[in-house]
Amino acid sequence: MSKGSSGIVAGLTAAALAAVGFLAFQASANVPDNLAAPQPSASGAVPATDDAKPKEKKPRPAALPEDSGTGQRVVYALEKRRVWLVDAAGKVLRTFPVMPSALSPKPGSYEVGTRQGPATKGSDGVMIEHVVRFALVDNVSVGFSAAVDGTMESPDPALRTGGVRMAREDGDVMWDFAIGGTKVIVTP
Repeated sequence: MSKGSSGIVAGLTAAALAAVGFLAFQASANVPDNLAAPQPSASGAVPATDDAKPKEKKPRPAALPEDSGTGQRVVYALEKRRVWLVDAAGKVLRTFPVMPSALSPKPGSYEVGTRQGPATKGSDGVMIEHVVRFALVDNVSVGFSAAVDGTMESPDPALRTGGVRMAREDGDVMWDFAIGGTKVIVTP
């Protein structure tokens, strides 16, 4: 590169830096007071900002019911309308809300019996998938399932249905977790 072109490049660089500096000065002069950096007070403390406020805690899911068994299991709390999937070490892998069936099993220990994966029509006429049956109440099978359309409507109390409904994504996880013979603990 020749000396003449070096001088031109140096001059353009200097002009660009001067322009950027001027624009930065203009921008800082027009910053609203509420966006300016906090200034230390006479005591040296930085005034509190919205960022310094305690963060709102997310609600924690309901705790696993006491006396809900040991080992790998599904825990179904009737009053809480909630299910927990618990591994062999007692760690909760997932918990989610459910819509209880019209007929509910009594609190106690059950086992996953039959399962039905493909979509089928439930006893209430709703298309369901991932049916995991675990109890029999008044000759009606009770089991977990997910409505294909994603709904979790309250069951018609006039119908004798045993479908405990959950969201589809929870139904997918339940299907993979609750194989035949898996314990199901029903709590009040």
